Amino acid sequence: MGVGTGPDGSSRSDEEWERFLRESVAGAADAPKEPSARARDVAKRLRAEPGGPEGWRGYSPARPKRRTGWYVAGLLASLVLLVVALAPGWIVDLFAGDDPGSPPLAAETGRPAQAPPAEAAQRPTVDEPFRGSPAASWASGAAGITVPKAGAVGWMSAAEVRRALARSRDFLVASGLDRGVLRGERPEKAIALINPHQKDVQDLLKTAFRTPGEKSDPLLLFSRFRPSRTHLVGDVVKTRGRLTYREGERGALQVTADVTFVYPVTRANEGADAGGDDDEIVRTIVRRELVLSWDDPAKVITEPGTFSIVSYKYDMTNGGCGAPTGYFTPPFGTDRRADEAGTEVDPYDRSGPVGRGESSGDECRRATRS
Repeated sequence: MGVGTGPDGSSRSDEEWERFLRESVAGAADAPKEPSARARDVAKRLRAEPGGPEGWRGYSPARPKRRTGWYVAGLLASLVLLVVALAPGWIVDLFAGDDPGSPPLAAETGRPAQAPPAEAAQRPTVDEPFRGSPAASWASGAAGITVPKAGAVGWMSAAEVRRALARSRDFLVASGLDRGVLRGERPEKAIALINPHQKDVQDLLKTAFRTPGEKSDPLLLFSRFRPSRTHLVGDVVKTRGRLTYREGERGALQVTADVTFVYPVTRANEGADAGGDDDEIVRTIVRRELVLSWDDPAKVITEPGTFSIVSYKYDMTNGGCGAPTGYFTPPFGTDRRADEAGTEVDPYDRSGPVGRGESSGDECRRATRS
């Protein structure tokens, strides 16, 4: 055992010096002012020891580690569990859309090979007006109309074709999705895109809204409901379709639009029709095919930013039968019996051509599913 000498001349063992030095770190009053060489050796050894007092390493008080991230994650997890427990349907709808059983479909880039599969029979509701139909997994509004990549065609550069395709889709939006037009207003924005020098179409427009007839029905180009009879359910119209293009006559850009629109509606005067349910919802389904020609102004009289209409066709179910009125007239309650004699058609089947056009008459079609 080593022995050292204290400031008063007394002898101290190594153990006593270690205790003495530890106490001096804590502020002991009797700490020696001038430790001996032996004390300095002990102090040096204490500093070198892994288990020595922390004071010799520049000790600073340890602070508790913040674990805010874990607390926030735990709080969020608790909130999610609470929401799932109280409103599980809301969580399902948030991630699955209108129909939890149908994942969102990819954009349509070509004609499908077959009709969409059958859906489980479910009655539509105000909150889920597309439930029980293929349209539940379709995109909404303009998002459901696929626009292809643009390339130079005829007299147009790629950039000009891109603008023409965008304006072609604008026409579909203005004629089939504009809320004012759907409520029966005149489709001024859509009409402004039509070549004002195209005589046959301009003649149709002059008479269609005043005296609609078989050959001059605004429904040939526009979707309209009479607001005093029919109300749209919600703010969403489901769509599915695409634009294609090629070079037409005289080097024109010819754009073909093939789009199906699904309109959920209810009667404006609920309960007025005999035998009807007050909360009855009907889906009017319209498939339109339009061929538009963006003509070379050097070869055809036209106005910048307008197109000529080459042809127009449409198939319609749950839109009413009988003499043209200029509006879709969805059948509610017992009125549905008038449609039972019509030709059967699957309104969601886009695998075949559009059948109804300018010369098809007022043939009524009955939906095999709606």
